[in-house]
Amino acid sequence: MTRPPFGFAGPAEIVFGRGRAAAEAAPRIAAFGARVLLVRGGSPARAGWLRDALRAEGCEVEEIAGQGEPTLAAVTAAAEAARRAQVVVSLGGGAVIDLGKAAAALATADGPPLRYLEVVGEGRPLPAAPLPFVAIPTTAGAGAEATRNAVVEVPEHRRKVSLRDARMLPRLALVDPALADGCPWGVTLASGLDAVTQVIEPWICSRATPFTDALCEPAIPRGLAALMRLAQGEDPGARDEMAWVALCGGLALANAGLGVVHGLAGVLGGMTGAPHGAICGRLLPHGLALNAARTGGEPARRIARVRGWIAGALDVAPEKAFAALDAWSTAQGLPGLSSMGLAPGERRAAAEAAAASSSMKANPAALTSAELEGMLAAAA
Repeated sequence: MTRPPFGFAGPAEIVFGRGRAAAEAAPRIAAFGARVLLVRGGSPARAGWLRDALRAEGCEVEEIAGQGEPTLAAVTAAAEAARRAQVVVSLGGGAVIDLGKAAAALATADGPPLRYLEVVGEGRPLPAAPLPFVAIPTTAGAGAEATRNAVVEVPEHRRKVSLRDARMLPRLALVDPALADGCPWGVTLASGLDAVTQVIEPWICSRATPFTDALCEPAIPRGLAALMRLAQGEDPGARDEMAWVALCGGLALANAGLGVVHGLAGVLGGMTGAPHGAICGRLLPHGLALNAARTGGEPARRIARVRGWIAGALDVAPEKAFAALDAWSTAQGLPGLSSMGLAPGERRAAAEAAAASSSMKANPAALTSAELEGMLAAAA
């Protein structure tokens, strides 16, 4: 069988394993430079182990906190702080990783960030390589530790857009599932559904490659099973599985593409401010159902296999799989789009904006704005 040409890019190095972060992070980071910008989540205490270990290595540590999705103002401030550093480290969820990734990229660039942002900015290429960047995720969802872009919220445009460059891939991705142990269920649910979406969409998209297939195909049922286990209570083995699935998703989306779920999610995130993972989780069953109705051939066969995996995880008949996933997510506490802040009158504008998004270009079927609006109504 003749394979279509493809490429594959990822972080310069990936280290994966329970307990590896505490053992290896500080000396590996110090090797990039002694002046460290540490970008963390909202809790100073959760970053204490890394801060202390870096200082024990002789590093000067400047620390900033990410608060929710990175905004243009936050990215601008973080980039200014990064100009005083030799290496940028993010310890946190996907939003924190994106903030650090953007800071490292813009620290070596001149002019305002809008010069380099897609959609709402000029979209210029970065003029120089970013500072060395190290990603240490503490949730299993976004896969941002393996991607070449950072998502930035621009409130005045009510949009989330990307800063993108192949050189933004981390120099080191240190994935330690233990860092997610004890993560609250609401965060686990939203990030876990995001991780599952990010192995499903690259697998069914029009740009799938043999390499991304090898990552996604086994990860889809593993991610579904692990998320169901975590719904029953804390489970280190399931945390390990979800960290692996999230990493696979980040690698796959960076090298293949996504689809309708992420095409809409980027727009809805900017309009509502709702968490990205929650939006993806709510849209996933409806996006699968829409694509199933609009595809044939190999894409339809792949969607049918996804349907089967979901049915197996939820112990329902295949024809009930997508509705059952929607119902399960609701029962587990995932809100609908209306509760996330999307008003019925905003659906048309969201659908029209999503139709032109970069993620939609890889969707396995060409969908109309009217179909997207209907999908939003179904996910309300």
